[in-house]
Amino acid sequence: MVDTKNQYLAIKEEVDTAIQTVIDSAAYINGKAVQDFTAHLAQYLNVNHVIPCANGTDALQIAMMALGLQPGDEVITPSFTYIATTEVVALLGLTPVFVDVDPVTYCMDFTSLKKAITPKTKAIVPVHLYGHAAPMEEILQIAKEHDLWVIEDNAQAIGCDYTFSNGVTKKTGTMGHIGATSFYPSKNLGAFGDGGALCTNDKSLADKMAMIANHGQSARYYHDVVGCNSRLDSIQAAVLDVKLKKLDSYNAARQKVAKYYSDAFANIPAIKTPAIQKYSTHVFHQYTIQLHGMNRDAFIQHLASKEVPCMIYYPVPGHLQKMFGSNTHAHLQLDVTNALTPVVCSLPIHTEMEEDQLLHIVEAVKSFIQTI
Repeated sequence: MVDTKNQYLAIKEEVDTAIQTVIDSAAYINGKAVQDFTAHLAQYLNVNHVIPCANGTDALQIAMMALGLQPGDEVITPSFTYIATTEVVALLGLTPVFVDVDPVTYCMDFTSLKKAITPKTKAIVPVHLYGHAAPMEEILQIAKEHDLWVIEDNAQAIGCDYTFSNGVTKKTGTMGHIGATSFYPSKNLGAFGDGGALCTNDKSLADKMAMIANHGQSARYYHDVVGCNSRLDSIQAAVLDVKLKKLDSYNAARQKVAKYYSDAFANIPAIKTPAIQKYSTHVFHQYTIQLHGMNRDAFIQHLASKEVPCMIYYPVPGHLQKMFGSNTHAHLQLDVTNALTPVVCSLPIHTEMEEDQLLHIVEAVKSFIQTI
């Protein structure tokens, strides 16, 4: 599904030099590499503050802690996403409220969002799923009307551009009060291990998140709030700083792969390819198709026989997970989510794909289609 080894080999000299520089400095935690990377990331995103942390899940948790959310407060999230988005809601004693997604973008449906708001609602967590932006203009308007916080889960869409109706363009993760992202190795901007970051234009929130991520310290050994230990180490930051310079070209490579697939499957009614709304670019963290009129398990097995991997993101939506079985909001009617779960399937997509690989994958898919 990904090829992190060949991506590394293409930038080996730069990465090895960056890592060796950290080793030579012996500044393994919060060293110059971390400071440089966070400054460069803030510049890339055009945001005032970037706070590094240990992983994307921590980023979401730190964001919710910084906003002062209290047990019982409701946080609205899509059910059709990775569990980390709602896991931290439950971990903090908050109440997850699941809403449906748009059948085209797979991102939060703002009509479903409006229906879910109650007097207990305190925050909205839109997810820019698979690399496409959620409808942020509408979400931000709803949040403003109801005085709600917005935390963008940008783990899958770093580098994606969102264009508002007035023509203003912003990067995903920079439009809400806080943006949270992950640098897991398979992400569009991936480290050589775990890593994450938060971003905001609000200095007071930035200061609080930085404090929470460092044991709640305002100064060494002075702990003003309950915090956690969540740090991006210097070696990971050094790797990320090298890759950040190449992020736009990485995303362009993914877009090229996606176009190849979409062109190849354009006249196959049984396959619904990803669509891109006019307000968003798409950075294709995943290339996710819908399979109609066929057995998905048989499709996956057929591709496996041709040595083509594929994945289901995600086989069980949040509202049906056992961990939320006792939650009163876990059984809302989510028609689109329930319809998507049994038909989605993601094909390999990454920065190092060659045309012969793509041709092999397309032929494998078409050979199965011919059997139905």
